[in-house]
Amino acid sequence: MADTTERKNDGSTLHTWRFVRLGGFDQVRVETGADLLALDYLDQKLWAALSCPTHGLEFDEQTLQLIDTDGDGRIRVPEIIAATKWAASGLKNPDDLIRGAKALPLTAIDDSHPEGMEILSSAKQILKNLGKSDVTEITVDDTADTVKIFSETKFNGDGIIPPDSADDDATREVIKDIIVCLGSEEDRSGLPGVSQEKVDKFFTEAQAYADWWKKAEDDAISVLPYGDATGDAAAVFHAVRAKVDDYFIRCRLVEFDQGSAGALNPSKEAYEALSLKDLSASKEDIAAFPLASIDAGKPLPLKEGINPAWAGAVAKLDSEIVRPLLGEKDNLDPNDWEDISSRFSAYESWLSKKEGAAVEPLGLERVREILTNGSRETLAALIEKDKALAPEANAVSSVDRLIRYYRDLYTLLNNFVSFRDFYTPGKKAIFQAGTLYLDARSCDLCVKVSDVGKHSGLAQLSRTYLAYCDCTRKGTDKNLTIAAAFTNGNSDNLRVGRNGVFYDRQGRDWDATIVKMIQHPISVRQAFWSPYKRIAQLISEQVAKISAAREKELQTTVSKAVTETPKETKAGQASTGQAFDIAKFAGIFAAIGLAIGAIGTAIASMVTGFLELVWWQMPVAAFGLLFVISGPSMIVAYLKLRKRNLGPILDASGWAVNTRAMINIAFGTSLTRTAELPPGSHRSMKDPFARKKRSWKVYLLLLGVLVAAGVLWQKGCDREWWKQSGVKEKKVQVVDKSVPAQSPGQLLPSKK
Repeated sequence: MADTTERKNDGSTLHTWRFVRLGGFDQVRVETGADLLALDYLDQKLWAALSCPTHGLEFDEQTLQLIDTDGDGRIRVPEIIAATKWAASGLKNPDDLIRGAKALPLTAIDDSHPEGMEILSSAKQILKNLGKSDVTEITVDDTADTVKIFSETKFNGDGIIPPDSADDDATREVIKDIIVCLGSEEDRSGLPGVSQEKVDKFFTEAQAYADWWKKAEDDAISVLPYGDATGDAAAVFHAVRAKVDDYFIRCRLVEFDQGSAGALNPSKEAYEALSLKDLSASKEDIAAFPLASIDAGKPLPLKEGINPAWAGAVAKLDSEIVRPLLGEKDNLDPNDWEDISSRFSAYESWLSKKEGAAVEPLGLERVREILTNGSRETLAALIEKDKALAPEANAVSSVDRLIRYYRDLYTLLNNFVSFRDFYTPGKKAIFQAGTLYLDARSCDLCVKVSDVGKHSGLAQLSRTYLAYCDCTRKGTDKNLTIAAAFTNGNSDNLRVGRNGVFYDRQGRDWDATIVKMIQHPISVRQAFWSPYKRIAQLISEQVAKISAAREKELQTTVSKAVTETPKETKAGQASTGQAFDIAKFAGIFAAIGLAIGAIGTAIASMVTGFLELVWWQMPVAAFGLLFVISGPSMIVAYLKLRKRNLGPILDASGWAVNTRAMINIAFGTSLTRTAELPPGSHRSMKDPFARKKRSWKVYLLLLGVLVAAGVLWQKGCDREWWKQSGVKEKKVQVVDKSVPAQSPGQLLPSKK
């Protein structure tokens, strides 16, 4: 632990800091209110982090949003300092922030300045509104329910007035009309209401709508030929306009060319095709025909001879447009139609310039009533009355802010200024999302991940074995992704697709599946056994390859013997099969003997050399052999494990870690715990399903045979035995060429 004193430029002492060495770096100890007030003098190079996100943490998000004054979704050093100073100024004793209690005592609020007095008064009013006048402390739950706090008040200082804020029915109806036309805004009591901005917009729209109608009324003859019914008449006119124009154009074409009448009227083939259909379901096909039969100079009939699909529309044209304007008529000639069309042109021009459409649902009469009954001034007065209570109502927000800082700020400092919570046994940092249980281990270092690919690209620099898991909960559509650090045990059974269970900080269980892994050394123990495992794996793979090759060769031979028909030997001829070669067979056994002898000699040499050592040299030799095999792997793993760093894992999650937060071997063991039997447990070693082990005597006998074979081979006994066993056969079959051959006459004795 070390003490550091911050000084001003003139050398005067500001504050004496205390540091502790944790995780391989010096971490400041924030333990008093004086430490909190001096944070702005602490060099930022000594902070554990410089920024963190406001989401994905095991921390109250609303508190983080209050600290995040610029609303960029990140907490930075200046915002931490500002929040700390504000919270300390609201309390009589800044040391109270170190408590981190859930309930704020009213006596702890500093009412020696105006803002503190306002906060204390508001806190008491909140408790009174909630029916807790006799309670001496206030919690976040009390301030969170603003609907209940303001439920009994008409005005709450937010500048939004619901209909019930008005004292008379007429004003209440106007507020409801504004909501119908422009929508509502929710005030602090949770009721729909309107603000001054909404009121101003409504009356602007209402005035524009009234002025627009005034223009039509000033030129009613041309703009409103049918008076108040002009709108309905225009709708009827537009419904048949295109079809009537089509009819008169066709008639003019026939007048221009009499031969075109047949082509412009429906053909016989069209009727024949139509006759094969269900006419009740063929209205669209019938509607495509002209309104009436086409002929030169023929007027449009209004009573008879109308296309059945258009009969209703033409009847409305006659009753609502033709009769009021032209009187009773059986036919409509082109001139009459042009007169009708011209009368709607001015109306259409006026309609295209419509203003104040937002208030149109109220109707012109209601709009003009609202504009003239003085309701605008009444609403403005109500809104001003509501805003006058803004300071008192806003104090509720200040109370909520102070309570949250009182409860949460110290925890945030121990995860931002330092990583004290992370390195303290029994506690969890705000970035630890929960615990993953998988492969008989529990992993406490689990962080939430939004993008596995992006996170893993940076997190691999942490030199930590990470398993990314997709987590889901049955019966819900919620899912999350975590990165779990394995810092103890081994990786033999860790692979993509393995399943486990993840418990979040609220105790909820999630089904977890590994989807990606970043592989790094996990422990020195794993490194010790890794060479032997690699050798065993290599031997297993080679044996499997050889077995597969021999099996394939055998299958090929058997298949060839079965499918190929052997040739019959000719009668009287001797078999062409090869004779048994005893020398070749003996050579095979000789090679096997040599191989066994070589292995036995090697083992015998090792055993003999080991037994010739002095007793104290034997364990040294055994340790040296183990070191030669496992030492390099253990050294490399140890050096890598010492470099495990928390920083890249958090940086990949949006943090700005300001130091190398190391995860050494001892600390890593505490982050990932392996399965252990509870203390005092009893365990039976008898397993009826365990693999039967060979007796040690069998292995000892095999070792003795190999050693004996090696000794005999070394002394040349095998060569002497082989020489003696092969000489007799050579005497029968081999002639010594070094002795000169004698003639038959020399074999007889000479006669004297």
